[in-house]
Amino acid sequence: MEDNDSCYEDKNYWIFLTDPVLLNIFEYLSISDIVNAGATCKNWNRVSHDELLWKHQFQKNFNLSSSVSIKPGRTSWLEEYKRLIYHTPLVETEVLKSHSAGVLHVTFSHDGKYFVTSSIDGFVLVWNSSYPANIKFSYDMKPFSWKFPQYAEFNESDTLLLVSGGHFGKDDDTSGEIAVFSFDDDMMLICRILNKPYDMFGTFYSEEYIFSGQVKQIGNSICSSSIWIYKAYPDITSEHKPLMSRLFRFINVNARTLIIAACKSDISELKNQEVINSSRNVNNKSIEADAVDNNFRKKALFENRKYGNKPRFLYNDDYKSIEENSEFLDTESSKLENCSGQSELSDGDEDDIDSDEDLSLQPEKYLIFTTGSKTITPHQIGIKKIGRVSFPKILDPGPSLAERIAERRERAQRPPVALEDINIDNLSKNFDTLDHLIELHGHIVGMKLSPDHRYLYVNCRPWPQGYVITNPLDPPPVAQEIDIHIIDLNSFKEVGVMLRAHRAYTPSDECFLIFLDVCNDYIASGSEDKHGYLWDRHYGISLTKFPHDDVVNGVAFNPKDSETLVTVSDDNTIKIWRSRAKTAEYFANKSECPRAIKLSPKRNIKEKRIKSFHLII
Repeated sequence: MEDNDSCYEDKNYWIFLTDPVLLNIFEYLSISDIVNAGATCKNWNRVSHDELLWKHQFQKNFNLSSSVSIKPGRTSWLEEYKRLIYHTPLVETEVLKSHSAGVLHVTFSHDGKYFVTSSIDGFVLVWNSSYPANIKFSYDMKPFSWKFPQYAEFNESDTLLLVSGGHFGKDDDTSGEIAVFSFDDDMMLICRILNKPYDMFGTFYSEEYIFSGQVKQIGNSICSSSIWIYKAYPDITSEHKPLMSRLFRFINVNARTLIIAACKSDISELKNQEVINSSRNVNNKSIEADAVDNNFRKKALFENRKYGNKPRFLYNDDYKSIEENSEFLDTESSKLENCSGQSELSDGDEDDIDSDEDLSLQPEKYLIFTTGSKTITPHQIGIKKIGRVSFPKILDPGPSLAERIAERRERAQRPPVALEDINIDNLSKNFDTLDHLIELHGHIVGMKLSPDHRYLYVNCRPWPQGYVITNPLDPPPVAQEIDIHIIDLNSFKEVGVMLRAHRAYTPSDECFLIFLDVCNDYIASGSEDKHGYLWDRHYGISLTKFPHDDVVNGVAFNPKDSETLVTVSDDNTIKIWRSRAKTAEYFANKSECPRAIKLSPKRNIKEKRIKSFHLII
């Protein structure tokens, strides 16, 4: 009997365990234990690579709902786990301290070789994005009486750099200016463009033409916004060559940030609707949007409570269906980038187009901006379809100087017109109308397009439920939490939302912009709680926070490398975050390698060996 017992003791019965039993056991192991078990033998290695096992581990460790499927185009939960651990920007590789004041904005060139930072110290710095990052160009805007540069943007070919900011004036002056630089062997200023208010950032319409804007008061509570198109390269050979031309003029629209989005080929024609931006009028589309917002809000709050009050993106079925066909959309996007558009020139119109760049070859686009009709704070998104843009070849001289002076004096002597004395319906007939108006019921503090220009992501601080506005100059109090809304620019409906995503503490009348950025895999945003935030775009889960010592004003992904992220802050620093995989390339000595921040407090397990976790043959 003793001999038989020793015989059983000598035998290794683990080798006889079936796959279902092993999988059940592996589900209780940590990631490091699964990796170690996979190195034991071929059989265990095979089981340790089971996709159901890694789906379970992914959902458990990243607190993901079991109803969420793997990202379209991806086939392995193990590889997705590796992506979030090793190919997500988590390691602080550089802290740049060249600015002497808070850094307000950061943006990358389209080729990913450079990024630009704008600061309250008045400087615009252009950095090489390679490791270690270093300054390529530096430009001081203070000699031009600028208060600060606040926004920058490259044209598609990265040959021009647009910088928007505010310049000195009276204490209550909101004047701004756009500076355009050639970006070649040197950073040379080629033109300056009026922009008012200062936070109505300009944007490139094409390679050489820029949109800007100006708000003017009509009556006590009524203003108009004019959108102008400018030539980046002024022609100084003739005084009759125009440098600017007005494109749109809206009534009672407090236009702010300008964004250009290219139309998709499958977008149907918009039905022009007359939009009068008055709190007394509500159109059917606004009512529909409100209902969608409420539905999303209820579901998102339920999801937050279900998963421990951790903010996550909630998408509707339309978004999920579109995402499943993302390969088709990518194809359409690439077609769009190479599309020359349909020319609508009629006979005799050729002379109206400037010979430097034929604007008729531009595809149809949308002009997107924040606006406000109920209050002076931006709480709506205005969308205007841009058809063929013609730029006059010969300047219309208009009234003489004497006539202009006389008209200005006469206008200055007129008493201000009261709101009750203005017939808005009749007045609006002389202005352009919006194609769509989206109400978000809160103060909009940031917007960003997805890389394919299909979706608009919006940072918004919501107003309280049941708010009442009695004075346009006195907006409702805003929440400390910032919601992120996702709007489909095909249907103009909200298809996703994340509530209570991050925080802001500035009161309603002092709100400033918190910039966000979107790449194919991730969404990132600044915040006033001294952190930048990172989420996975498909799974909707919060991945990590990037610490600073003050408000994080903006973030930016490298468009050619989503494993690199830059955050900028009021603590005067620029921080560059790279993935573990990228960091390993830069630091040969592991002892010198910066420590990565944790993806979540829940994941304290050792996951280093998963990077080299391969099937044993």
